[in-house]
Amino acid sequence: MKTRRPEWLRVSLSRGPGLKEVREILRRLSLNTVCQAAACPNMMECFGRKTATFMILGKVCTRNCRFCNIEEGEPGPIDHQEPEHVAAAVQELRLKHVVITSVTRDDLSDGGASHFAQVIRKLSSFYVNIEVLIPDFQGNREALNLVIKAKPGIINHNMETVPGLYSLVRPQAIYSRSLDLLANVKSMDPDIYTKSGIMLGLGETEEEVVSVFRDLRSSGCDILTIGQYLAPSAKHYPVAEYACPDVFEKLRETALDMGFLHVVSGPLVRSSYHADEFSRALQGRVSQIPADPSQKMIN
Repeated sequence: MKTRRPEWLRVSLSRGPGLKEVREILRRLSLNTVCQAAACPNMMECFGRKTATFMILGKVCTRNCRFCNIEEGEPGPIDHQEPEHVAAAVQELRLKHVVITSVTRDDLSDGGASHFAQVIRKLSSFYVNIEVLIPDFQGNREALNLVIKAKPGIINHNMETVPGLYSLVRPQAIYSRSLDLLANVKSMDPDIYTKSGIMLGLGETEEEVVSVFRDLRSSGCDILTIGQYLAPSAKHYPVAEYACPDVFEKLRETALDMGFLHVVSGPLVRSSYHADEFSRALQGRVSQIPADPSQKMIN
């Protein structure tokens, strides 16, 4: 077991040409990103490529997942200008694939689903692929249906870890409820691609991880991301182990053999990093994108 970050987890701090522009657009339009809120290791790279994952519904979460760096507490009111602002940012950045996520808003009757739908509909007039990374809406199928009816191309909901660790890592989530959400998307609209992700390094076994893969496929999940958990601070859930690149490659092959349409697995993978490459792969019905697992790959 390794306690220090190995070399394959080193992140380049080089600044791409779009970094300043992205930060200025986000500041001017009062937009939040999960890149900043979650202290994503790939933020500098993505901002440099003029991409970002927009985080709607504020920046304070009603849940207290122990792996997450997003601020927890009592959220403020919804910014009803946010759909317009997200649309303006998408236009200015000339994005072809946009990823929208949110904090979890258990304080709202629909969990913020109607706001998600407003953002999606606002973007639907653009020539853009829309991917949403949504919370579980506390199992509210009517809320989920609001998002589905808005017709995003991809609905993502991350499992994050194996069921045996839920009580320790994400105590307000329910494993079966998250699986049901993905299955319900497919039953309500089979044309929407579903996606999920899992982290390694929280104390799970390989057998448990593969069991999650099976559950996801049984729920109709199309796309899978696998990455390394990195504790944002000493106060967060500790890293149990740093999985080596060979482990990620083995799991990628296992998942593809199970029938996932697209699998990206690597130490610095996050669910929305280079998400536009998912769209290109799916449009061409490519089952995988060859990549060097020792390098930063698709988040």
